[in-house]
Amino acid sequence: MTALGKVFLVGAGPGDPGLLTLRGAELLREADVVVCDALVNGAILRHAPSTVEIHRRGAGNALEPADIIALLIARARQGKRVVRLKGGDPYVFGRGGEEAEALHAAGIPFEVVPGVTSAVAVPSAAGIPVTHRGIASSFTVITGHEDPAKAAASVDLDRLAGASGTLVLLMGCARLRQVTARLIQAGLDPATPAAMIRQGTLPVQSTVVGAAGNIAERAEAAGITAPAVTVIGGVVRLRDKLRWFEQRPLFGRRVVVTRARQQAGTLISALEARGAEVLSLPTIRFGLPEEARPLLEAIAGLHGYDWLVFTSVNGVETFFGAFFKAFADMRDIGGVRIAAVGPATAARLRELRLTVDVTPKKFVARELARAMDAVQGLENLRVLLLRAEVATPELPRLLEDMGAIVDDIACYRTLPETGDPDGAGPRIQAEGADWITFTSASTVEHFNARFDLKDLRRRFKRLRCASIGPETSKALRGLGIRSLVEADPHTAEGLVSAIEAAVR
Repeated sequence: MTALGKVFLVGAGPGDPGLLTLRGAELLREADVVVCDALVNGAILRHAPSTVEIHRRGAGNALEPADIIALLIARARQGKRVVRLKGGDPYVFGRGGEEAEALHAAGIPFEVVPGVTSAVAVPSAAGIPVTHRGIASSFTVITGHEDPAKAAASVDLDRLAGASGTLVLLMGCARLRQVTARLIQAGLDPATPAAMIRQGTLPVQSTVVGAAGNIAERAEAAGITAPAVTVIGGVVRLRDKLRWFEQRPLFGRRVVVTRARQQAGTLISALEARGAEVLSLPTIRFGLPEEARPLLEAIAGLHGYDWLVFTSVNGVETFFGAFFKAFADMRDIGGVRIAAVGPATAARLRELRLTVDVTPKKFVARELARAMDAVQGLENLRVLLLRAEVATPELPRLLEDMGAIVDDIACYRTLPETGDPDGAGPRIQAEGADWITFTSASTVEHFNARFDLKDLRRRFKRLRCASIGPETSKALRGLGIRSLVEADPHTAEGLVSAIEAAVR
C-alpha cells in the first residue's frame, strides 16, 4: 500500500520572486507536484526541479477550486509531496482555509507556510507604510470580491468609514467606485488620501494617487486594471518621500538574459536588484566535446605541463569532472601553475582550494598572455589551454608567439538551447524589450538564429544590445549592430553597470 504524501499550502508572496520565504523555496526544491494560481510569478518555479509535475491555473487551464482540491488529494494519495502555491498568504483572502479543511476531511497530512501578504508588501513597494506614528496606528484589510453566493455582504463599510487607521482593499478594481461611494456616504471625508497600485512589487508596478472621492476615476483614466491594491488613509501622503521601489535605476526596463541557465543566476539577480524586469531566455547550453580522447590524454599526462589555463567557469567544471574520474586526490594535479580569465573563473578554482597564479586586470587574451609571461617567461614552457570546442585562435597564437608549447584542448562544447520554459520568446516577439544582454559570441549567434536580431531592432526602436566584452561585441558588429554598450570590467556586474550608466 502506497504511503500517503503530504500537501504544503505555501504563500508565494505578492509577486516579486525574492519575497518567497526560505521555507517555501526549500519545499519547492523537494516537490513532486506543484499546483499554482494564475497570479503566482512563474520565476518562482525556478526553485522546483526540472522533473516536477506542474499544474497552473489560468493560461488556458480552467481549474476550478473543486478541481484543485481533488487534484491535491489525488496526488497526495499517490504518495507525492505536493506544493500548493498561492499568491500572497494562503489565509489572507486566498481560500487556503477551505483547502486545508478539505484536506483534513480527506485525511491528508498538510502544512501551511505563511507568505508575505500583498496587503502590506504592495503599499510598501509604492512608498506607503500601512501604519505610521501620528498618522495611523492600525490598518484594516478587506476584500472587494466577496462570495457572490452570500445573502449579504459581511464587510461593514458603514463602520469602517468612521474608523481611524488605514483601509487596504484587495481585489477591488471592479467595485472601487461603489466601495468609495459607500464609504463617503457613511461619513468618510472624500478628501482622504488614496492610492491604487497595480502589479505591486513587480518591475511593471504602476501607482495612481488621488483622494477617496476621485481615486476610482483617476484609476480608470490611467487604465489601472487587476491585480491591484487600494490604500485609503493619511499614510498615502508619505509616498513622495518613501517611494524607494520605483526609484531604482533600472525600474520599468525589460532586460533579456541570453546566458546559459546554469550561469545566469548572478546576472539575473543583479538586474532584478536594480529594478529591471528580467526575461530569462537561455540561447546556449553546454555538453561534452564530440571527441573526449584529447582531454583524457591531457589529464593522463598532466605532470608534463607547466601551466593550466581556464577561460570560463564551465571549463573548470568539465575539466575537474573528468579529472576526478581519473584521480582521487587533488594533489595529483602536481605543481602546475594556474591562470584564469575573469574573477568568476578564478573564484570557482579557489572554491576547489587551488591557488590562481594569474588573473589579468583586463579579461582579454592579450592581457592574460602578458600576465603569464610576467610571472614566468613562457619560452619552451608547456601550456594546457582548457576551453570550448570552438573558440577564438587569438590566445593560443599569442602564447606561442611568446615561445610557449600550447595544447589547445576542448573540454566542453556550446550547443543551441531551444527550450523556453518561462515563455520569454513569444513575449519578446510580441512586445520587445529595452535591452538584450549577450555574454559570449555564441549567445549572439544562437539568439540571432532564433529571432533575427536586426528585425527585432527594426520593429522595436527602443531595443538596445549590451555586450560583456570585445569578442561578444565583435559578433554583434558582424550582424551590423553598431549601437551597443560594452561591459568594463568584462563581468556580469560590469554588464549591469554599463546598462545602468547608459540609462542614466
